[in-house]
Amino acid sequence: MTAPLTARPHRRPRTAAAHDPAGRRPRHPRAACPGPGGHDPRTLASRFAHQLVEVLTGARPSGQLMRHTSLDGYGQLASLVRAGALRRGGAADRPRLGPVHDRSPSPDAVEACVRVDLGRRHHMVAFRLEQRGQAGQWQCTAVEAR
Repeated sequence: MTAPLTARPHRRPRTAAAHDPAGRRPRHPRAACPGPGGHDPRTLASRFAHQLVEVLTGARPSGQLMRHTSLDGYGQLASLVRAGALRRGGAADRPRLGPVHDRSPSPDAVEACVRVDLGRRHHMVAFRLEQRGQAGQWQCTAVEAR
């Protein structure tokens, strides 16, 4: 005769510590983000350049950058996507980004450009980020690609 299958000794009850072996509480996603003005312009420009190139090559939907762009900036981005500014030559062509060159004309603005290699073709993408609103959120206000 076999034992009833009501108890499972190999399973422990779920607790908060069971999800995290160190017993730490999960943080809010923005807890590690610096406050307004706390972003390093170089890091900010580099991260946004990668996301922008993904949108321009079709690897990411443009709607994902909507909250990070002003109305004019999003209009420019959408027209570049429709025109196919950074078309891939084939499925194997993955964009390679060169170093991001940035400068800050003022403490609340960053202008940057990056060279993008797609197969045998080379493109330049330039953009401007500005701090907007009371929260000081960075938004893309202008985009250009050639």
